Amino acid sequence: MPACILRVTFVACSICLPALAFASDIPDGFTPLFNGENLEGWHGMPHFDPKQWDEMDQAEREKKLAEWNADAEKHWTVEDGELVNDGHGVFLTTDKQYGDIELVVDYQTVPRADSGIYLRATPQVQIWDYTEPAKFNLGSDLGSGGLWNNSPGARGKDPFVLADRPFGEWNRFRIRQVGARTTVWLNDMLVVDNATMENFWRRGEPLRRSGPIQLQTHGGEIRWRNIAMREIPADEANQVLSDYHAQAFEPLFNGQDLKGWHGAVDHYEVTDGVIRCKEGHGGLLLAEPELRNFVARLEFRLPPGGNNGLAIRSPGSGNVAYNGMCELQVLDSEHPKYANLDDRQYHGSAYGMVAAKRGYLRPTGEWNFQEVTVDGSRLKVELNGTVILDADLSEVKEFMDNSEHPGLSRESGFFGFAGHNDPVEFRNVSVKRLAD
Repeated sequence: MPACILRVTFVACSICLPALAFASDIPDGFTPLFNGENLEGWHGMPHFDPKQWDEMDQAEREKKLAEWNADAEKHWTVEDGELVNDGHGVFLTTDKQYGDIELVVDYQTVPRADSGIYLRATPQVQIWDYTEPAKFNLGSDLGSGGLWNNSPGARGKDPFVLADRPFGEWNRFRIRQVGARTTVWLNDMLVVDNATMENFWRRGEPLRRSGPIQLQTHGGEIRWRNIAMREIPADEANQVLSDYHAQAFEPLFNGQDLKGWHGAVDHYEVTDGVIRCKEGHGGLLLAEPELRNFVARLEFRLPPGGNNGLAIRSPGSGNVAYNGMCELQVLDSEHPKYANLDDRQYHGSAYGMVAAKRGYLRPTGEWNFQEVTVDGSRLKVELNGTVILDADLSEVKEFMDNSEHPGLSRESGFFGFAGHNDPVEFRNVSVKRLAD
């Protein structure tokens, strides 16, 4: 049976009832995900690898959906504007997929139950019975809100404080996710701050760029209400990332001119707080002072097919991809003219040495936020809140075209832009120095 027919059967019984009359506590600007009357906009899905779902053909998907929706009808009901699960069955899953979001949801649970909220089909913001000694060894006594499926000892796995209310009372989550960076408030208390949600399904890969929201079932009745979200636009997402520990960073660019920069200054221009490489020009534009270990932050905007690069520990002249520690690619990777590059030439890659993960650039013409950490021979690149490269360059054994990189072991140098004749733009460039 086609999935669209399944959905109609799922919700038609109450299609004419008034919607949202119950939703009295949804913040302005948020879109309700649950209408208070039926399961419209949701389907059943268990703990299921999203990559496996992607690889299914349409017939397999329809068969699974029919099975899961039948199970959901047995275990999920709506009572007085509340979404109720009996503690069993598949998870309730949004039909739509989401990337950067702010989510609010109220829940009420019972003793000895636990549950959670999957983001991008990935487990999970945890909900515990914080009074149950049998699960204290799992961290239940620390309270709800942690990213429980993060690796042991990882940031965010456990909440900062126990913020759960007593049984019989409603709890409210507010969850913000930008890239993989996840912040959780429980009952207005910050319990997780800007922690990276790990990809449970493939630990060596970054969190998926988008996916559905899932409400987990796990051994006891749980009630949900006031489920709503808003999608975070790119400029706001960039600001969220920039604001985190911003006081530790010092600007390298004053927003007005290229004072404090040297090199190909005539090949760049400053307009409205933006450094732009002049079309048809290039060359190294480098910031003072010389740096050893540091974290750099910046925003960049690519024109169609745009190409530039970040100079890492440049000596001040020559081809930084080889004479400096490395060049980090700044590239419109999905443009057709770059379809056949070496993987080590795409955006975020240590040019010719280590390939970055692809698929995390914003659409061409939007501003991206990037953070680069250089610490000894280690290099980490975080793009729009997701780590796309984390490598020790001293361990690289194979180089593109077998080209030597004589500057690879440089311990200090200048940070800046490589310039490759395209009008790529940069703004809000800042740096934090790390201990040598």
